[in-house]
Amino acid sequence: MRKGSNSMAVMVRLRRTGGRKVPFFRIVASDERKATRGRFLEDLGWYDPKKKSDNLQIKLDRIQYWIGCGAHLSETVRSLLRRAQVSAPTAAPVASPASTPEAN
Repeated sequence: MRKGSNSMAVMVRLRRTGGRKVPFFRIVASDERKATRGRFLEDLGWYDPKKKSDNLQIKLDRIQYWIGCGAHLSETVRSLLRRAQVSAPTAAPVASPASTPEAN
């Protein structure tokens, strides 16, 4: 192992677990260098695109934790979070790293 290579680039993304023509996705925090179907760090929720209602469950507090640790969100997870916050207005807002104001 090289010096300084112990930092891990964490990505919050979808992991497909459904069968053929039956998509089902887990929202996971994983090392972005790992394969999408490979090992992940934590299961953060699920998304079922086949269902019309109640097709999304997200652990917002754990996603906030991973964002605080420097994790990046995939575009799809970012859009699912926006949708989850509309349906759950009492949840704390999730700040994406791209939308946080920089200190001058």
